[in-house]
Amino acid sequence: MTHEETGTVFRLAYAPGVTPAKWAGIWAERMPGVPLALVAVPAADVVEQLRGAGADAGFVRLPVERDGLSVIPLYVETTVVVVPKDHAVTAADEVTVADLADDEVFHPLDDTLEWTVRPGLPAFERPPTTADAIRLVAAGTGLLVVPQSLARLHHRRDLTYRPVPDAPQSQVALAWPTDRTTDLVEDFIGIVRGRTANSSRGRAPASPPEKPAQKPAQRSAQRSAQKPAHRSSQRQARKPQGGSGRGSAPSGRGKSGKKGRRSR
Repeated sequence: MTHEETGTVFRLAYAPGVTPAKWAGIWAERMPGVPLALVAVPAADVVEQLRGAGADAGFVRLPVERDGLSVIPLYVETTVVVVPKDHAVTAADEVTVADLADDEVFHPLDDTLEWTVRPGLPAFERPPTTADAIRLVAAGTGLLVVPQSLARLHHRRDLTYRPVPDAPQSQVALAWPTDRTTDLVEDFIGIVRGRTANSSRGRAPASPPEKPAQKPAQRSAQRSAQKPAHRSSQRQARKPQGGSGRGSAPSGRGKSGKKGRRSR
């Protein structure tokens, strides 16, 4: 029974800032009979979705608890500081953690960066979410250090951001329950890794059947059938016309020459 007949849906969870549109588009082209359902959840909840069978696979932000999960790291994001457009740090192309020492920096509860020492001064509160922290930055009450994709996700016209090269970075990975590594999961892994539709793990159309290889006896019989006719034609080409082989005497000049001498 095909996936189309069973009404299968492939569920893909993803953390904020991850944009699965490109992979979802390729999936739609290759697997038109299996809808892909995108499940947007907070970064901390993606693993819970996978363990609870709420999703077949998901994009997570490392580190995560890997027990029972298979994980493929994909890419590392640039870390940026989000500031009002008139902030002093906008004068530079990039800033360091030390440049933020005198500013209040928000630390939202859903922060995805692993800090050993938090940058800047502690803010007056810990916002519940990154979106809440962005609003506080827009109000001029502090700054926020986040992965660049989150700065883009929560873009506002009154805010901007600058890279912070020496800050911790967030790494995005594809994860799924190891004991549920289905054919569809393998198909999606192939898409994420850039495999073509005709690769060994893709769902390529069946190739036309190959002709069975001839057995040695068949090939020998064919060669034997071809050889006599070939040799006969070669002998026929070497045989002189009008004669009967090596015993044939030359005609014409020899005999007429002898008769001429006797007449004289």
